[in-house]
Amino acid sequence: MSQDEQKKPVFAHPAEEIFARILDFYGIRWEYEPHTFPLEWDEKGNVTLAFSPDFYLPEQDLYIELTTLRPQLSTRKNKKIRLMNQLYPHIKIKLLKRREMRDLMVKYGLFDEANQLKGTEAQKRSDDE
Repeated sequence: MSQDEQKKPVFAHPAEEIFARILDFYGIRWEYEPHTFPLEWDEKGNVTLAFSPDFYLPEQDLYIELTTLRPQLSTRKNKKIRLMNQLYPHIKIKLLKRREMRDLMVKYGLFDEANQLKGTEAQKRSDDE
């Protein structure tokens, strides 16, 4: 869903909203969590692990996943990215880590918002599930 075409989505984390604002400022079309990719299955074929990257940039054919977690807390997300690359090698995906997000926000004059990139307890739990 692009910001221009639909109502504003409910973002899971403030960093996602800030990233969407940057994309909007530069006129970059985006969709928020448009696809879910199965990553692991049980013996009956039921999906046991899936991944929904935060953004899809259709003009670049690129998925973007943001993380504001400290590196030691992002093991689960790194596993999902690794599985995505193995199972879906034709899908382009980029992980923007906390430091990269902070640098991007500072670069675009969003310093106050960058200071908020600490990840809430709820976000930490959902990323580690």
